[in-house]
Amino acid sequence: MIAEVVGFAGHGDTVIEGYLARPVTTEPTPGVVVLHHAPGLDPWCKEVVRTFASQGYTAISPHLYHRRGPGHWADVAAAARAEGLAKAMPNDQVMGDIAGAAAYLRAQPGANGKVGVIGFCSGGRQAFLAACDVPSLDAAVDCWGGSILPQPPDPSRPGPAPKGVIHRAPDMAMPLLGIFGNEDLNPTPEQVDEIERVLTKHGKSFEFFRYDGAGHAFFASDKPNYRQEQAVDGWERVYAFYDEHLR
Repeated sequence: MIAEVVGFAGHGDTVIEGYLARPVTTEPTPGVVVLHHAPGLDPWCKEVVRTFASQGYTAISPHLYHRRGPGHWADVAAAARAEGLAKAMPNDQVMGDIAGAAAYLRAQPGANGKVGVIGFCSGGRQAFLAACDVPSLDAAVDCWGGSILPQPPDPSRPGPAPKGVIHRAPDMAMPLLGIFGNEDLNPTPEQVDEIERVLTKHGKSFEFFRYDGAGHAFFASDKPNYRQEQAVDGWERVYAFYDEHLR
């Protein structure tokens, strides 16, 4: 594979940084936009991009904190989180960055024209919203996206309480896969139940998988939250979902 840092036109035609990996092959390749979690575009998120390349996808992770740079990814992410994610990553900006990343993937030599999105933590929420707001995508995966439902005020976090994006569910225009841990606190199992209820009410195409013994970020192999058995099964679900909708 080839892995590199690239620039592409994001929201408002601002050129932002992205981490790209693609397989060296003559076969047509689908694309995946990888949305990093709240800690930022860290080494694990870059590993996810390379893992997709090893599975035959061209993947890019847009640096959603790019406008708060330059600097080391952790410092930039810390500065962004300190001012609040709603201010550092407003929805319209992120949706524009996702649309730009999808267009960049479709313009790559050998692209098959299909592009999915996957997000983790805050990126999961953004993937859910992208499924409602970025029509150029073909499929979406939400991995434990928090604050899809409205949240109560949290004195420990700057900015207003998240208003949620569940009200956009009627606009969802592509299949959605959800991956959740039953020990998570945001979203809780009860919140996942409510998201499932709303999507069912509106007749959306979706499938949720929930894992006992797993909490938030249980795919992250460099964190104590990692749960190998559940993560391996979850990744197989992701690959099967994308094989169905992007191949």
